[in-house]
Amino acid sequence: MGENTMLRRATQLARRLPATLILVGILIVVGVATGALWQPFTVSTAYDSLAYGLPALEAGRWWTLITGTFVISAPWLYLLGIPTLVGMAYLELRRGTRVATAYFAVGQLFSIFAASLFLWVAALLPWPWAQQQAMALDVGPSGGVFACLAAALALLPSPWRLRAWTVLIAGLAVTFLYYGSLPDLERVLAVALVLGVDRSLRPQRVSVREQRLIAFVVLCALGAFEILGYLAPMTGPFGSSAAASGSWVDVAVNTLVVLVIATALRRGRRWAWVVVMLYSALNLLLVLLLFGVLLLEGLTQIEADLDADFTSVLASSALWLVASVYFFLVRAAFRARPRAALGDSPAPSVAEVKNELHATGGGTLSWMTTWDGMSYARFGRGIVAYQRRSGVALALGDPLGPVGTRAQTVRSFVDAAEAAGLAPCFFSAGEATADAVPSGWRRIVVADDTVVDLPGLQFTGKAWGAVRTSLNRGEREGMTFRLSTLADETWGVRQQLRAISESWVGDKGLPEMGFTLGTLHEAADPEVRIALAVSPQGDVDGFLSWLPIYGEGGIRGWTLDLMRRRDGGFGPVMEYLIGASARQFSAEGAQVMSLSGAPLAHEYPADAGAIADLQDRMAAMLEPVYGFASLHRFKQKFHPRYETMYLLYRDEADLTRIGAALTRAFLPHATLGQFAAAGVDLVRHEH
Repeated sequence: MGENTMLRRATQLARRLPATLILVGILIVVGVATGALWQPFTVSTAYDSLAYGLPALEAGRWWTLITGTFVISAPWLYLLGIPTLVGMAYLELRRGTRVATAYFAVGQLFSIFAASLFLWVAALLPWPWAQQQAMALDVGPSGGVFACLAAALALLPSPWRLRAWTVLIAGLAVTFLYYGSLPDLERVLAVALVLGVDRSLRPQRVSVREQRLIAFVVLCALGAFEILGYLAPMTGPFGSSAAASGSWVDVAVNTLVVLVIATALRRGRRWAWVVVMLYSALNLLLVLLLFGVLLLEGLTQIEADLDADFTSVLASSALWLVASVYFFLVRAAFRARPRAALGDSPAPSVAEVKNELHATGGGTLSWMTTWDGMSYARFGRGIVAYQRRSGVALALGDPLGPVGTRAQTVRSFVDAAEAAGLAPCFFSAGEATADAVPSGWRRIVVADDTVVDLPGLQFTGKAWGAVRTSLNRGEREGMTFRLSTLADETWGVRQQLRAISESWVGDKGLPEMGFTLGTLHEAADPEVRIALAVSPQGDVDGFLSWLPIYGEGGIRGWTLDLMRRRDGGFGPVMEYLIGASARQFSAEGAQVMSLSGAPLAHEYPADAGAIADLQDRMAAMLEPVYGFASLHRFKQKFHPRYETMYLLYRDEADLTRIGAALTRAFLPHATLGQFAAAGVDLVRHEH
């Protein structure tokens, strides 16, 4: 059954590719008839009468336009050339047999006639390469095949279209300028025809980030080609040279430019683009100067007089000029100001952010956007809170502002970050933000927000036994629960809270984490409530901090932040504090209570991918220090519902920077010594 299905599909595919399959069949039949399948056809006595080129046209052998098209010059080219017909097959599948046949026929004929005309004119100049190629003959369908390949690239979706065009143009430019022969010239002209007709190469229409990425790749390729041209022999239009000839100083300068400038281009720096364009202008002047010398006295004579080899210099300079066309077209992508504020000016203040939360509400993490270290990007009424770390615009949670504006705010933030040369990403974002990012973005679950619905909450039944037991035990042992603010507590209580926190931090080896995990400094906000468990002796055995969750009508709930307990104090103090807080919040009319999401505590499926594996390793490393997984299991006692929190990012190329940014966001004050000490503790724990 499976074989029949495959045979049927192969038959259906073959029916859709008649032109491609007929061409392959003709090439194979002619190869057998001429012996070109097993020996080079260039040594055959029939070569001169069947091959096309300027000498054939001048001699009136017009039939060579057909006979030469269907002969391959060497056996190894069958293996290399026939797979390139995939481009023609793809074109035929997408646009039909007539279109594919037309591209092949016109591309083949144009490449032959245009190359002959170019060489006929160029041979009148003192240009040895042109004079040599004007006498050369060629066979094969490479002009038509490459015309179909170029037309097929125009059908690819963005950004793959620009990437594929970049690879094709770079390959053609290198083979022609460094090792150019008549077939290389024909392929260049065939592709140039398609490029001029369909105008599918429009780099200005892809994203700014893609334009910068291509610029980075192009510049690195220029450096690699420069080294290749110096190390390998050359036989291109600028003459021949032996390996390791030419100016090593020129190679070194170009390579240095690549090393210094490429990374700055990827980040959109204007100065890097200016340097590249100035260097391209210098290459243009050099090419014009050497061509003037070539016309006046001949390049060979000047090389002999100066004891220098300008072949690789000219080839390299010509490549720079080709690349400079791209750099000029995408010049608007290189206006990044890495320290410029994102969004509308002036940027909102913390007070304005709080006012927006009061007016339009936010998510369970939104109050964290008011903490120290955050920057704000305003887009109309929408606001994004972010940190700028390691070249990343690291947004926290969902955007603020009216619900109807948030999707546009997400897109505006992405555009502004990319324009500034930053990698945009959202950490702990919800479903709405995940749906608003550009198509093609990646998402990975970073935490599960644990939300308890408060209306009608009763700690009854077997499921709530642990919480109910802790509340009853607290009453029996004389524990006192109260909700207040840090400013309303006495100096003595505040000192106890500080001592408990410092003791907790001192046991970790690393400082208190930030970003989505607060400290007593954040708990001092007058809108943050403190839940205290006080023993009969007046000792604070544990405390929590609760962040407000605003809705459009006021506070609709509370989010758990700090959880601290005193060593040797009341045993189930955390269950007692959370249960008592939930009971009071419910009585006050709050709708939800979020126990927040433990970072790096999500359970991933086996096939979740590399970033999930990385987070699992990070979780394993930090578990002995911070106990995220244990905290996640503890929260399950309160039977919450789960809301997924995502890390949203463009693609895997950004992950290295995002990892560094998250490390510094969570541990902004950690030193290398503290990281090393934590690593030692981890090793001891593993053993």
